[in-house]
Amino acid sequence: MRLEYVRHLSGPNVFTTAPVSLARVELDDLTCRETTSYPGFAERLTLALPGLRDHHCAAGRPGGFTDAMSRGTYFGHVAEHVALELSGLAGREVHLGRTMWAGADSRYDVMTECPQDEPEDSAVPAELYQLAITVVDDLLAKRRPDFTGHLEAIARTVERERLGPSTAAIAEAARSRGIPVRRVGGLSMLQLGYGCHRRLVSAAMTEQTSAIGVDIAGDKMLAKQFLARAGIPVPSGIVARTEAESVRALAALGAPAVIKPRNGNHGRCVSVGVRTAAEAGQAYRRAAAGSGSCEVIVENFAPGRDYRVLVVDGRVSAAAELRPPSVTGDGCRTIVELIDDLNADPRRGTGHSRALTRVTVDDALLAHLAVGGLQPGSVPVSGQQVSLRRNGNLSTGGTSKDVTDQVHGEVAELCRRATAVAGLDICGIDLRLDDIGAPLFGPGGRQSCAVIEINACPGLRMHLAPAEGAARAVAGAIVDRLYPAGSRSRIPIVSVTGTNGKTTTVRMVNHVLRQAGLRTGMSCTDGVFIGGRCVLEADASGPRSAELVLDDATVEAAVLETARGGIIRRGLGYERADVAVITNISADHLGDEGVDDLDELINVKALVAEELRDGGSVVLNAADPAAAGIADRPAVRRHEPVLRYFSVMPANAVIERHKRSGGICYEVCDGQVIETAGGLQRTIMNLGELPGAFDGRAQHVVANALAAVAACRAIGVTVKDIREALGTFTPAAVNPGRGNVYAVTAGPAATAAAGPVLVDYGHNAAALHATGQMVASVWEGEPVAAITLPGDRRDDLVAESAQAVASWFGTVVVYEDTDLRGRAPGEMRKLIAAAMRAIRPGVHVTFADGPDEALRGAVALAAGAPVLFLYEKLDLAQAALDALGATPWPEEDLMGGLDGAPLVEDLARELALEAGDGDTAPIPVTEPGTAASSAASPDDTR
Repeated sequence: MRLEYVRHLSGPNVFTTAPVSLARVELDDLTCRETTSYPGFAERLTLALPGLRDHHCAAGRPGGFTDAMSRGTYFGHVAEHVALELSGLAGREVHLGRTMWAGADSRYDVMTECPQDEPEDSAVPAELYQLAITVVDDLLAKRRPDFTGHLEAIARTVERERLGPSTAAIAEAARSRGIPVRRVGGLSMLQLGYGCHRRLVSAAMTEQTSAIGVDIAGDKMLAKQFLARAGIPVPSGIVARTEAESVRALAALGAPAVIKPRNGNHGRCVSVGVRTAAEAGQAYRRAAAGSGSCEVIVENFAPGRDYRVLVVDGRVSAAAELRPPSVTGDGCRTIVELIDDLNADPRRGTGHSRALTRVTVDDALLAHLAVGGLQPGSVPVSGQQVSLRRNGNLSTGGTSKDVTDQVHGEVAELCRRATAVAGLDICGIDLRLDDIGAPLFGPGGRQSCAVIEINACPGLRMHLAPAEGAARAVAGAIVDRLYPAGSRSRIPIVSVTGTNGKTTTVRMVNHVLRQAGLRTGMSCTDGVFIGGRCVLEADASGPRSAELVLDDATVEAAVLETARGGIIRRGLGYERADVAVITNISADHLGDEGVDDLDELINVKALVAEELRDGGSVVLNAADPAAAGIADRPAVRRHEPVLRYFSVMPANAVIERHKRSGGICYEVCDGQVIETAGGLQRTIMNLGELPGAFDGRAQHVVANALAAVAACRAIGVTVKDIREALGTFTPAAVNPGRGNVYAVTAGPAATAAAGPVLVDYGHNAAALHATGQMVASVWEGEPVAAITLPGDRRDDLVAESAQAVASWFGTVVVYEDTDLRGRAPGEMRKLIAAAMRAIRPGVHVTFADGPDEALRGAVALAAGAPVLFLYEKLDLAQAALDALGATPWPEEDLMGGLDGAPLVEDLARELALEAGDGDTAPIPVTEPGTAASSAASPDDTR
């Protein structure tokens, strides 16, 4: 087997809502060979990896996979299960996997689940797949696989990339509240929420944490000064910059003393109980070397127990007593052997990756043992407890005991004041006192108490998983600080997919929302737009573009074009939209990315409707069976969505059934866009007010407008705002490259009879039929087309598109785009011409080099009749128009058309009859404004 590539799908995807990796595997010599073709292979595999015996596979019970191998299964499937087993051994607890045929008998796609917050660019999935293939190859060759070293290296990477306990707990707490969570790169940093409700968290530090407060906490001497000025007890301290100064400071303060870095953390390089000048010199060198600074602090040793109190948003959230690491002798093992046993606790890891930290045998530990006359090789008697350090920091192997319920009110107030001194939203207070449950001022006088340090980014491990006592939900307190009760973490998200009309519908919705006063973020095939300005010019209809919109802290509503390719390759770039719009689904891009037929394409696009918040709205084209049928999918129904159907076809059967049940529908009646909800009708606007609709003759434009109206109504936009916005939705200005109409007024091809040039992006048969029908309905004369079609479509789809053009245009100029997309020069021209002549033998086809020559030739051939100009790159199309002196068609003429052209209802009825829907009797609806109707008047702005 060979591993071709691995890609990561980070968002909700066609497999699951969790992240997954997808590996392309070539079987080579194992093509069409099953496990039963290799006697003894299954036995050798389960001997090498015994855990495979518990894999369920499709059987849904332990042993399902071994049974499959006994019956015979292909080796792509074997690689999947071996990768999952190795993943578990490396510390990644994931279970979901699937193996799929990928277009050839030798080619398979192997999908395995990834941990929720594993970095997107992690090398671990690829390493696991490659190791799985190596193991299988070795066993097939009857070699004993030696994968221990490789697996240990992978496990170290897994441990290093894992979110720390504090950050992981915050992520879990946020998700439990329904707040979106996304890890930022490989850091312990999280982005919570969307748009203007976005918040950033790095461990226990938030975007609301004061930068000055962090500086105060980071400089231990400065913090000591601030606390002392506030009347908070702190140990007296002196800054020493040399060994000699540290000795003099010890003499001035008196022994015992503590020597530590001025800017250190995690208890590193701290020497406790320093008594002599020699010890002071050694402690200075250790503190200075460990912190990289010559400045250290020499301070009085404060008696008492070590406590950490966590203050969040001015309230004590948790408190823990910190205990130094220790071992208990058994009379047989040495201290270092007892430490090894202590470190074998699975809760202990390196650094801060686990609830506890492994104990390291270093100079500080050796010095501490020496004080008691012990060495690492000493053998403590049975029951003898041996302390390994003076300090109880978890970072150096200490443990914690929860004492939250014991904190005396006076101690709590002291900690709150210490936090306020630095102006911190989250703070860990290290203090030493005899009893945290006793008053600071009692009958016997003041108990010994000192605030040792304040921490701006306190670790939460001691509170989340104390060695003794109850765990505390401190991560939830931090999330509550960022999102108080009743506050929002999300912005409205409208996600639009479909085969045709996505970009126009997205632009319409965005235009309406901006009219309604919202600062929008929009991603579409032309780029990412924030507040109406382009911030990224690209084909931005994928998940990364959606993330860019949702990451922007100024955006109040997101409108996202969600294309098939991005869904397949990376999943969705968001969680749970408020509104899902599916414009239509027809054959396009078949044969790409493993999608070979319409049903598979429907499954991909349906994800947009399935990834919906509970009670959200799904907007579906009732006239398109593939789109309308998505409403019945269980994954859609489980969200109990509000279904909003639209159709340009009157008396549509789906619409009529939905209206009878009180549902919400959008349709055209007597030239008006009508909303029906609960049996009540409301007029949204007259089609004569919609630029580019030509009084309804541009049927696809009307369909896009109906979808946009439905989406905007779903998120509460008023009729007034919708009407005003769509009335100013002039295609050339706000929808470039889609249904734009120009007139040629200058240039070599200009004539007195120059007619309209319709610029559009349609590249599939359905879109081209709709455009051809519009041209025939709106303008007189024999139209001419100047076209190019994308070369990355299957031959049969290219032929269908070409034939759609030929069915409406008797004269066609064909040119090839500069990007041939894998085709040979001239190949597409021949394919298009042959397909056209097959359906329309008399079609006049000419060839041109590039869009400029094609448009010039088409305009000359048209001699005043309409021209359809299809393009692949808008900038080149615009240059061709400019070369001919083209100007936008008069706006007033975009509203209506020529006398005698049928209205959209007439065209829709014809199509309905052809589709078999025309014999459905419409449900009588009382005209708006009559006594029997409760419908709102056309002036209703609700």
